[in-house]
Amino acid sequence: MAELTAGMITTLEVSHKAPFGYFLSDGGDQEVLLHENDVTRSLGEHEKISVFLYQDHQGRIAATMTLPTVRFDAFDWATAVSLHKKYGTFLDIGINKDLLLSKDDMTYEWESWPQPGDRVYCSLKLDKKQRLFARLADETEIRRISIPAPEKLQNKNVHATIYRLVLDGAHVLTDEGYIGFIHNAEVNGTIRLGQAFDCRVIDVKENGSLNLSMKPRSYEMIEGNSEKIIAYMNSRDGAMPYWDKSLPEDIKKRFGISKGDFKKALGQLMKEGKLFQKDGWSYLKQEE
Repeated sequence: MAELTAGMITTLEVSHKAPFGYFLSDGGDQEVLLHENDVTRSLGEHEKISVFLYQDHQGRIAATMTLPTVRFDAFDWATAVSLHKKYGTFLDIGINKDLLLSKDDMTYEWESWPQPGDRVYCSLKLDKKQRLFARLADETEIRRISIPAPEKLQNKNVHATIYRLVLDGAHVLTDEGYIGFIHNAEVNGTIRLGQAFDCRVIDVKENGSLNLSMKPRSYEMIEGNSEKIIAYMNSRDGAMPYWDKSLPEDIKKRFGISKGDFKKALGQLMKEGKLFQKDGWSYLKQEE
């Protein structure tokens, strides 16, 4: 009989009932516990069932009747449930025991590890001590499941998930299955492995992959800055001590944007007849 190891899907026979579940046998001298929490239906004595084997919290081989889609020979998405700086990120693969994506497989700072709610595409692997871990999908596997993007996606929005981080950015897979890349220059804030977000297509390459950006289009940026300015002015009865000749550092401190972006937003508001400037101040026009 082959040794029963974590990660296997195998057929075992119900040996006998226990107060806390069932003991299963491989027909030889190996028995494993099927805990009552891992039982999905009533079982009869000597019934043969398919189970997935894993290590319980004491490190013993245990069984579950829930067969995960993440396996040694099959990749699937797994959701992060917790992050521990000492170990890595724990993933939910559908069974009662979370699977560890080891910090040793993430060669970057913990702030870039998957956080609860993030998803990673992975399979299973065993370490030298026969402990079960998550194995991240490599580029070959991602390309196997991907499809080429059509040219009509140029400047369109897509929803993507980061599957690999590199020094100059992140490789992503869109919900449709398109491979993309986001350069650090096109990133807003910090990014993480497994993070999902909306972004826009800035280039469709000949091989069907995408160059993407998390940054808003220029008109969207102007609209956002205009709304920020209007909100601030409304909090001050429609007036503020800033105009297009204010110092860049004052603008940055108050609004968190560059003077150039501030002037574009002011210009748009004046063009729309919502604002005017006088003696170093800006004023909202009152509705007549």
